[in-house]
Amino acid sequence: MARLFLIIAAVSGFFAVVIGAFAAHGLKKLLAPEMLDVVKTGVQYQMYHALALLLVGLWLSYKPDTSGLKASGLAFILGTLLFSGSLYALAMGAPRWLGPVTPLGGLCFLLGWLFLLNAAWRAKPAD
Repeated sequence: MARLFLIIAAVSGFFAVVIGAFAAHGLKKLLAPEMLDVVKTGVQYQMYHALALLLVGLWLSYKPDTSGLKASGLAFILGTLLFSGSLYALAMGAPRWLGPVTPLGGLCFLLGWLFLLNAAWRAKPAD
């Protein structure tokens, strides 16, 4: 699971940069400024959580039995798909009914951080 999290973190970080660059250069003339801000928010949260997932993957590599880490990583992945994915889709003209998906992604992010907090709280000190 650690290797999978590390791979997904790298792919997610890569696409955060690609989408951010594409929005800054290619979409500037196509999207309204408020929609560019929506994409920017999606990119920021995607990158934050790619880095968080990277840390979870590294921690899991060294301490695979740490309770809560797998749940944290899965929540970060699902949060990225729902939160950032829905923002990208909405900015590109997806139906407005997709809007309520965004807060579900935010909830996944929050759960991921709570699972990570739990893992840190329960972790045994290094010898």
